[in-house]
Amino acid sequence: MTRALAGGLGLVVALVLGGCGGDDEPDPAPAKQPLRIGTKNFTESDILGELYKQALEARGIPVELQSQVGSLEVTNQALRDGSLDMYPEYVGVLLSEVHGVVKRPPTAPAAYELAKQLEEKSRFTLLDATPASNENALAVKKSFGRRKRIASIADLEQRLPRATLMVAPEFLGRFEGSKGLREEYGLTKLRTRTWAAAGEQYPLLDSGKVDVALVFTTDSQLASGDYTVLEDPKGLFATNHVVPRVSQKTQKLYGPQLASALNGVSALLTTPVLRALNAQVSIDKRTPREVAKEFLLANNLTRAVR
Repeated sequence: MTRALAGGLGLVVALVLGGCGGDDEPDPAPAKQPLRIGTKNFTESDILGELYKQALEARGIPVELQSQVGSLEVTNQALRDGSLDMYPEYVGVLLSEVHGVVKRPPTAPAAYELAKQLEEKSRFTLLDATPASNENALAVKKSFGRRKRIASIADLEQRLPRATLMVAPEFLGRFEGSKGLREEYGLTKLRTRTWAAAGEQYPLLDSGKVDVALVFTTDSQLASGDYTVLEDPKGLFATNHVVPRVSQKTQKLYGPQLASALNGVSALLTTPVLRALNAQVSIDKRTPREVAKEFLLANNLTRAVR
């Protein structure tokens, strides 16, 4: 059902209900506005946005998807000022960069519970987390790592303190970023470059134009075996299970069907599944909408969507 048709039917229902009521009856509740989902500025977030959008639409909830809204700093502000109703977030980054919890709990369930408690003090909440965890990490070309004897972030200070590091722009100001590399690993001399879009780091690693790069552990490129993800002995980069971050107002408005629809999707998203979905977009050049639709249909989550 298209959004325009859904809106038209909602108006007809409202008019009928209004015409049938007597003078003493309360006015009918206004029609629900589309739920506004935002995504961050990388492929996986776009896929997650489409998965959640289509699953909600299958339950009859109208959705407006705003893709590529920006980094966490942008999506967080959009949720706080009411421009968005929800977006897919990552537990570890939410704790460190939104709530300032840099010494995070030792287990993923404990991190989730802490994040949810903090969110619920601020007019928001978290729905169920995915089994998948997409951590930030640093990686090198495998042949380069062997030649330079670099297998850990800690090796950089001793063997390559002036390495050229490619990262996302927001990495520069984050604890799970340049700040943490300085404070936890003493890496104060790195030569940092930023990318315009995630994915650019891999060809530059291949060509030797950068030595080390920020990667995400569900990146499809890592499945090639050509790269070494550096060990993180100080635990700078936390586990990052995906969670729908939702305003409490939105949760109340749409009721249990909201959580039911979104939790049903999240439960299926393991790390191998996310990596495979990412590959279909970044390597096979399919659209996030197509990939999400096929996945949800295969798992009987969008039977009502045509």
